[in-house]
Amino acid sequence: MQETLHKHKVCENGHQSIEALEDHLSEPKEKVGENTNLDGKKSLLMNWPFMSSIIVYCVFSFHDMAYLEVFSLWAESDKKYGGLSLSSEDVGQVLAVTGASLLVYQLIIYPRINKVLGPIKSFRIAAILCIIMLFAYPYMTYLSGPGLSIILNIASVLKINLSVTIITTCFVLQNNAVPQNQRGAANGLCMTVMSLFKAVAPAAAGIVFSWAQKRQQAFFFPGDQMVFFLLNAIELLGLILTLKPFLAVPEQYNTN
Repeated sequence: MQETLHKHKVCENGHQSIEALEDHLSEPKEKVGENTNLDGKKSLLMNWPFMSSIIVYCVFSFHDMAYLEVFSLWAESDKKYGGLSLSSEDVGQVLAVTGASLLVYQLIIYPRINKVLGPIKSFRIAAILCIIMLFAYPYMTYLSGPGLSIILNIASVLKINLSVTIITTCFVLQNNAVPQNQRGAANGLCMTVMSLFKAVAPAAAGIVFSWAQKRQQAFFFPGDQMVFFLLNAIELLGLILTLKPFLAVPEQYNTN
């Protein structure tokens, strides 16, 4: 009996030792996992390819929100102030056509453009074409009737679809600049910063538009020409930021 009880105690002590050893081994793993997560969150802000793509994305997001704010105000303002004298219904129809074109462009056209040119080239070409188009916007005030409606619809469709090309490329660059386990945090940070820019853009655009209406007789970009000049300046800034050494692109896109 004594020998049996003695063996039983040894067995119990053995189980306790194994459990203690497992607990001891599991603690460092948990600590290592916690330290890895902390290091990952810290390194996200030190990831320059990711941070540079966020800055570019915020600049173009600011531009797009400012453009959308200005477009309706400009289209409905009187022609003597450099506008188009359109009604709210006319502007709504233009925006409806533009919105419908986005579905076709994103599903059919953009994938083919991206496949042929690559994201970086399509990004830069879209930015250049946007600058050219915005330069021509103030001169639409000299058009009228069906000609104005056709040109305005074409310009609006092209401008929005070019902007979608730019924004989509920004998303691609951001997702490829971080590992899979950091994409949730990266997208959260990106959306937070971008929202701040989008919140400021409409107010800033409205202030600039109101100021431009008061300088119809100015020598340097009178009236609404100043508004589109400033929009072009923001677009140009975004285009410059896509060049090296500022924008660090993933290796698979270096040839584009």
